Amino acid sequence: MFKKYTYFVYILTNKNNTTFYIGVTNNIVKRLFEHRTGLIEGFTKKYKLKKLIYLEEYSNVNEAIAREKQLKNWHREWKLNLIKKVNPKFNDLSIF
Repeated sequence: MFKKYTYFVYILTNKNNTTFYIGVTNNIVKRLFEHRTGLIEGFTKKYKLKKLIYLEEYSNVNEAIAREKQLKNWHREWKLNLIKKVNPKFNDLSIF
C-alpha cells in the first residue's frame, strides 16, 4: 500500500515582513526547522526568512507544486492580499 502524504505550500517572511519565500514540502515541521536553523544555504538563510505567515494543505503533490508555481508568479500586492485574508497581522503560524 502507498503511504498517503499531505503537502504544504507555505510562505515565509522576515521579522519586518519585507521579503517573501514560497515553498512546498510534505514535512512542514522539518522544513521550518531547516529554514530557522540555516541548515540549507540559499535565499531564506540570506534574508533570514523564518516566520511562517501562510499555509495551504494539499493531498496531491502535483496540485501543491502547481499552486507554488502560481503563487511565485503573482505580483507582490496579490500575495499580500492573500496573506492578509487569513493572517492580517502577519503572526507566526508555526507551532514551535
